[in-house]
Amino acid sequence: MSEGDGGLGLILMSERELQRIEVLSKVLEQRMTVVSAAHVLDMTTRQVQRLLKAFRVEGAAALRHKARGRPSNHRYVAGIGELAVQLVREHYLDFGPTLAAEKLAANHGLVVSRETLRKWMAEAGIWLSRKHRRTFHQPRLRRESYGELVQIDGSDHRWFEERGDPCTLLVFIDDATSALQQLRFVKSESTFSYFEALELYLKTHGCPVAFYSDKHTVFRVAKAEARAGRGMTQFGRALSEFNIEILCANSSQAKGRVERVNRTLQDRLVKELRLAGISDIEAANAFLPAFMVDFNERFAKVPARPDNLHRALNVAPDRLRDVLCKREQRYVGQQLSFSYERRQIMLEKNELSCGLVGKYVDIHEFADGRLDVRWRACSLPYTVFDKEQRVTHTAVTENKRLGEVLTWIKAQQDEARPPPKIKTNSEQSAYKKRGTKPGRRTDFMNDPAVIARREQALASLTAAE
Repeated sequence: MSEGDGGLGLILMSERELQRIEVLSKVLEQRMTVVSAAHVLDMTTRQVQRLLKAFRVEGAAALRHKARGRPSNHRYVAGIGELAVQLVREHYLDFGPTLAAEKLAANHGLVVSRETLRKWMAEAGIWLSRKHRRTFHQPRLRRESYGELVQIDGSDHRWFEERGDPCTLLVFIDDATSALQQLRFVKSESTFSYFEALELYLKTHGCPVAFYSDKHTVFRVAKAEARAGRGMTQFGRALSEFNIEILCANSSQAKGRVERVNRTLQDRLVKELRLAGISDIEAANAFLPAFMVDFNERFAKVPARPDNLHRALNVAPDRLRDVLCKREQRYVGQQLSFSYERRQIMLEKNELSCGLVGKYVDIHEFADGRLDVRWRACSLPYTVFDKEQRVTHTAVTENKRLGEVLTWIKAQQDEARPPPKIKTNSEQSAYKKRGTKPGRRTDFMNDPAVIARREQALASLTAAE
């Protein structure tokens, strides 16, 4: 608008004020009623009439906010901003605006809103917003040859939607071609589930140069000072026997190819399973080979070099079974026994086992739960003494296995079985009560002499009456 007091001039107005001018002009021209104007402007009729009166007298300038161009009544005193920034630099340089505002109020008596402090810190260059703090990961170039690097990961998802329980899909993808090498549905990520998928991979493709994974405890020992197994997991020990290297990524972006294919599978594979009417792990694993063939035809890339770096798996079936299992050592005590997984293993006494006291035996645990105790490749007969221990309340459970553990606990709770009986100290020590005997210091009420005197007294009392 160009209308002003005493002449022409420029008046800065907001969109809301311009809308008021337009609506009030229509009211003055009798093209709109006061009631309609109040409805459009979201005001009462009295407010509209008051604005109309001022608009007739002063024109458009009457609708402009009176505080425009004036300093705010809530402004901080000059120098407060410099003082706050100086205190933050000296004491709270690595603090965020919210925490810094709290500390300024608590320790220095300087009350400043966090958003104002955020603006001052940003202007001073000591604070960056989340958008500006964002880091960008440079894409890693593909490996040049097929079989040079295979990325592996587990994707926990509701693959069967509401038709079945959630489970985990183990994904093996070649880094050079982005081809799906192996898919396997399992209940959760565990050593034995990866052993099962690895066996299928090795029999189908052979031995690659290296696997690339995250820092899951299946692939990496969490404790740096761990000495058992030379700081190597069971999966890593099996790969070393096949002369396959295992590499752990430092971040999820480093193994972005398998992460991206997980998102693709969570979209495409879920819908394919729905169309096929599949709602359990067994049927889904039977469906996966055909799905992989179709997926690789659509999305696999041509490697930069035509070489296939997979090596043939020249391992006998018995040898393969002994490699893809859990192997540990246990010390044999004086009673030819040792502990393993909260169970007491007792070796049968024979000529061979009697000489093993004070020595270590090898334990082979297989996926079906079977244990094989060996000494220099000789299997030893044994018996298992189970102490009926339950899952302790302090058991450490990984996040990727939490669903499976909770399902098992729920199944145990649903079983209609009586609660375990807790023995008292007397029962544990086999204490037995001794029978009572007549006497002065025991049960004198059953003493024959006492009974005779009591009867005599009662007879004398009756005679006296």
